[in-house]
Amino acid sequence: MPATLPPLPGVTHRTVDAGGLAVHVALAGPEDAPPLVLLHGWPQHWWCWNRVVPLLADEFRLVMPDLRGHGWTDAPPGGYDKEQLASDLLATMDALGLDEVGLIGHDWGGWTGFLACLRAPERFRGFLALGIIHPFQQVDLRVLQAWRGAYQVALSTPFLSSWALRATPRIVEQAVRSGSLRDPGDPHTYGEVFQEPARARASARLYRTFLLSEAGPVMRGRYRGQRLTVPTRLVGGAGDPVITGAFLEGYEEHADDLTVEVLEGVGHFVPEEAPDVVADRARLLFA
Repeated sequence: MPATLPPLPGVTHRTVDAGGLAVHVALAGPEDAPPLVLLHGWPQHWWCWNRVVPLLADEFRLVMPDLRGHGWTDAPPGGYDKEQLASDLLATMDALGLDEVGLIGHDWGGWTGFLACLRAPERFRGFLALGIIHPFQQVDLRVLQAWRGAYQVALSTPFLSSWALRATPRIVEQAVRSGSLRDPGDPHTYGEVFQEPARARASARLYRTFLLSEAGPVMRGRYRGQRLTVPTRLVGGAGDPVITGAFLEGYEEHADDLTVEVLEGVGHFVPEEAPDVVADRARLLFA
């Protein structure tokens, strides 16, 4: 049985057909307000923004889709390469009649956001990337070691990953807590969703696709021939093991307007740990 949608005041829900994928979207704020799309990462879904919604819902129309295989969006057996996630995002915007939006993305949602902005810059007024690196990476032993961290390898293992996520939902909750330096709120709803077998398998496919097919080309400069023209602010936590050192370097020649900010006392889960900062940076970027 699918998990029950957690309630949040002022939020409504709908499902749209995005290129053949049934995408769940949480919505908040006035329908005639400027649209702002918020895209979560792993192991989350739209609830990732539960602390941000009350801060921005009076100023923006907040559109919070669940990624393919996450939350209440369909979890098909394929399509977990990140370029496809970018296609899903653009198709979701089309289905909702959104020609141009502001975009906030965290973790895989942030990576997806970078790819969508590179592909269709005319669709985005600006991009606030949280807890993720830029796509203009190059080969570096420090980078390769970090990208092939033990947790990603474990999550990419089909039977181990899907079995563990289903058998022990608290693993997911603990993953959020261990990656946070501040209180991340109540992440138990994330583990509940993975009780559905297709969603547990989707996590393995998400990471396996990255490790086997995407990480190598990225590190060999897959995106270094492209230019980011969308105004972008990248914000990460100083306690995030990924958002450090070599990961934050080397973007200057590939972006018109990209700045990097590292928050002291914050871990990986920026939307839950520092929602006030997210709201403030969104107002500055999308005002």
